[in-house]
Amino acid sequence: MAMGKRETERQGDLWLATTDLARSPGHPFYERLNALLAEARFDERAEELCRPFYAEGKGRPSLPPGVYFRMLLIGYFEGLDSERGIAWRCADSLALRAFLGFALDESTPDHSSLCRIRQRLDVEVHDAVFQMVLEILAQHGLLRGKTIGIDATTIEANAALRSIVRRDDGTAYDEFLKELAKESGIETPTRSDLAKIDRKRKGKGSNDDWTHPHDPDAQITKMKDGRTHLAHKSEHAVDMDSGAVLAVTLHGGAAADSHTLAKTMLAACENALELGRGTPEEWVADKGYHCNDTMELIDRLGVRGYISEPDRGKRKWKDKEAARRGTYANRRRIRGERGRRLMRRRGERVERSFAHTLETGAMRRTWLRGHANILKRYLVHVAAFNLGVVMRKLLGVGTPRGLAALRAALLHLIGLLAVVRRRVGEFLENLVQFGARRWDRAARRCLRAEVTPSSTAC
Repeated sequence: MAMGKRETERQGDLWLATTDLARSPGHPFYERLNALLAEARFDERAEELCRPFYAEGKGRPSLPPGVYFRMLLIGYFEGLDSERGIAWRCADSLALRAFLGFALDESTPDHSSLCRIRQRLDVEVHDAVFQMVLEILAQHGLLRGKTIGIDATTIEANAALRSIVRRDDGTAYDEFLKELAKESGIETPTRSDLAKIDRKRKGKGSNDDWTHPHDPDAQITKMKDGRTHLAHKSEHAVDMDSGAVLAVTLHGGAAADSHTLAKTMLAACENALELGRGTPEEWVADKGYHCNDTMELIDRLGVRGYISEPDRGKRKWKDKEAARRGTYANRRRIRGERGRRLMRRRGERVERSFAHTLETGAMRRTWLRGHANILKRYLVHVAAFNLGVVMRKLLGVGTPRGLAALRAALLHLIGLLAVVRRRVGEFLENLVQFGARRWDRAARRCLRAEVTPSSTAC
């Protein structure tokens, strides 16, 4: 057989039959996901939600809402952080084209279409899509809504610290340092002089004094890896039984956990009531949420809180009866067997949601600005994580990459079993041959003993 050579210049055909077009057998994960969305009437309900934002009978038809939300789901399942990456991946993959419902001769949406539709639709529409996914979870028995774990993490903002300005007069950071240098007697300060002045200055990273001109919602905070950066904070309310995220809220990066807890609890209660599950009865959180306001809130709501208590030494409870009562009741609960078990489960279930959505889901750094824009993308991103919980029940895996890894593991296991079977067969064959040789030697000894006359007979 002759070796084929790649043609560097090839003239395209003027006409091409549709039967000659390349086709994909489809991805089993996305095919099952499409069937799941079809059962929930996802496209029809999404179109009803988005109808008020479009004019009837005017202009050319826009991108269908079901396609828009599917492309955002792909961002989670494929681990793509930007809308440009999502658009490129959808145009390049035949399986994703089939998932979106595009033929090979049709152009997939560009990233500008995603951006325009995101700006057109409000946060409430994206939150309604998130609740639609919660209904799918409830239909599959994956959402009880009785015991809720809460935790927060930081998301790196699409803004640089070197671009921050003063809140009062809009002065840039370098200009502000030059003014300080001139006040100290240095007329023409160098970079090393500015760095020396900045190093000795106290409170230089205060969010009360500084902001970013293009992303005022971002705040200066310390990231998980120890770096100081402009960031946002996402907070999850996770169902402790299934690991699904019941509610998502977004805050400034430097917001204290105890100040954002009430908003997340309210969102979780509203979503649980919408699903007919009633208000959650137990709330689990780490020690960052423990304070007098939180204990008063737990006591006033009449729910059971399991919140880790930091070591504060001897407390004074004058005029703080509600906080004292809530603190002592919480301390008694977390020391019990159920409290310790819920604390261990919180570290497993709640942290897993952040690992999947931010690390493997590639949302640890956002390319959008403003809480409204980020929350639109993040709500659908977390909804994709919840769909992964359903898919894990149906297929055993929650992402296409997990399905590919499972297939590779099964093939590897089949190969190992084949090797073990061959080795065991060789061992048994050798054992049979060894036993046959031993039997032959024993038989020959018996024959020689019968033929050879004994000494006593002589």
